[in-house]
Amino acid sequence: MFFLINFAAQTSRTIKQKVMFLCKVLSGKICKSLAISGLFLLLMYLYLSSHASNQSSALLSAVQSRWKPSSPNLNSPTKISDIVFGIAGLSKTWGYKRWYVESWWRPNTTRGYLFLDTAPTRHFPWPRSSPPFRVSEDISKYDKYYKHGRPFFIRILRVIEEIFRVESEGARWYVMGDDDTVFMIENLVEVLSRYDHRKYFYIGMPSECVISNFVNSFEMAFGGAGYALSYPLAKAVVKNMDVCIKRYSTAFASDFIMHSCIADLGVPLTRERGFHQIDLHRDISGFLSALPHTPLLTLHHIDAIDPIFPSMNRPESVAHLMKAAKVDQSRLLQQSVCYFKRSNWTFSVSWGYSVQIYEDIIPPSILHKPIATFIPWKKGANPPYMFNARPPSTNPCEAPHALFFGGVEEARANHFVTSYTQRSQRGLGTCSSSGNHSAEFISKIYVLSPMEKLEWDGSRRECCDVVQLVGKNSIGIKLRTCMKDEIVA
Repeated sequence: MFFLINFAAQTSRTIKQKVMFLCKVLSGKICKSLAISGLFLLLMYLYLSSHASNQSSALLSAVQSRWKPSSPNLNSPTKISDIVFGIAGLSKTWGYKRWYVESWWRPNTTRGYLFLDTAPTRHFPWPRSSPPFRVSEDISKYDKYYKHGRPFFIRILRVIEEIFRVESEGARWYVMGDDDTVFMIENLVEVLSRYDHRKYFYIGMPSECVISNFVNSFEMAFGGAGYALSYPLAKAVVKNMDVCIKRYSTAFASDFIMHSCIADLGVPLTRERGFHQIDLHRDISGFLSALPHTPLLTLHHIDAIDPIFPSMNRPESVAHLMKAAKVDQSRLLQQSVCYFKRSNWTFSVSWGYSVQIYEDIIPPSILHKPIATFIPWKKGANPPYMFNARPPSTNPCEAPHALFFGGVEEARANHFVTSYTQRSQRGLGTCSSSGNHSAEFISKIYVLSPMEKLEWDGSRRECCDVVQLVGKNSIGIKLRTCMKDEIVA
């Protein structure tokens, strides 16, 4: 621009000299008019040329900005595409465990890989409903360091390293699990969104069983329950993987080695109670009917427990639970308590799973303790569990009538409707101390729940009301937000 101004000044002086010379020859007034007009036209030309040049530069900058690859917005809410799943499995067991993974995996939405020990040739062609698989890398180079003699622990441990190398762009979280871990991915996204993925986070939960934690660590996230590593922590773990394997060569479990490596990095366990190892055996209906008030994230050891719904096998039970999960994961297995005072009945609703009816008024503080319909993973500790539990009872005033999730009904008045049916009668008689009001005849319960997702920030458990008797054998319950200072009693 400076060059153009100098050029204009020099040019105008030259033209002015020539025009003035002509003015001496021609008439003075005409020459002066010509001189002024020429100068004006020259300056206008130079101005317009410069302005057009500036506009072209601005346009070029805009085009370049439009097509420049955008960097991820690190402050945006976490999405499912920001989470990478690493699933450890075996080819020989995949045939019956695939149903657990496929119950939650969403093709073209969820991101990650299933890592198998060998190529699953007998399962070819590979179904689109399963996660893409990778055969784990050869780990024979670690034989001289790892002294325990069970190399599959190293293979499982290195899933984080192998998946980090192939899935890192745009990743915020790496979530590890087994091929019998059932994830609730919408709840997982909600929970991980609470944490800053740019910092070091190791998120998971110890076992429900005291002896399992005693043998391993009370500060360890159990791998079957699943755990999450933020991107920076995953990167640091991968960088130090070989050092960790050499240092903990006598360790006997992959999640213990992972915990030890992360502890060496100075990162503590952040506990999220929605991760469930399920270090239990037999019938866990008592446990699932009284889970802690937190989003359900995982269930594990499906093959080590009875089917969670009566009259179904294990894959059918998991698929049945996911019917409720597809409607509202935020409320899945969340407990609400209400009372039908006319009959002195207490209702404990575990949304999407069960409704228990007690023929007496039982306070919530008691109902929040699971009934021990199960036994511990291993014996050797007393008390055996990391939570308070109630022993099963044959007292008709203490033992509940149990109804289990039947299905999702047609929505009504901006509420989801789920039904719960009695699969077998309790057969204990009537609670005489509360007025002999038997609930044996109740064979179906309808639960109405708001369509809005359950809010977790500073939330309370939802309250509920018995709204109506539907026919002779059915009853309706409506979930709602508790009123300010309301006491459930």
